[in-house]
Amino acid sequence: MNERDSLVPINNDLEKRIADAFLIFDHAGNKTVDAREISTIVRSLGCCPTEAEIQEIILANEDQESPGNVHLSNFLPYMVQVITERRFQPAPAEKLLEAFKVLDSKGKKYLTKEEITSLMTEGGEPLHPDELHEMLRVGIDPENDTFPYEVYINEIMFD
Repeated sequence: MNERDSLVPINNDLEKRIADAFLIFDHAGNKTVDAREISTIVRSLGCCPTEAEIQEIILANEDQESPGNVHLSNFLPYMVQVITERRFQPAPAEKLLEAFKVLDSKGKKYLTKEEITSLMTEGGEPLHPDELHEMLRVGIDPENDTFPYEVYINEIMFD
């Protein structure tokens, strides 16, 4: 173990929150994670980057000595700056509602499970299957198998 592996100072609550999210995926206990986990870590911190932005984060933080891995000593200051600058913020509730209304051309105030699944996996930037599963778990009304989007927006924004 080199000095870098043991010394990553945590100075405040923000740094602790970032380190805690990161270290969940540090399976070897050496303050390093597989770069493929960065998306999950960043999103767990409340950021909403695109897949292209995730790739930029990985490129900016990838360990030169161990390609394919990201070390906490690189990731921590980077994410402090990202969060402090409020980059990758989620869309406001009003914009989400506007988007869902466009998708709901008949004004039903809901989408079917099939419609939301199709929209989230086939167009634009598709959701990862785990992300879709979580979205459906939170948003589907089990009584009628629909996705009442106003309820969903309230749930994710004000949870």
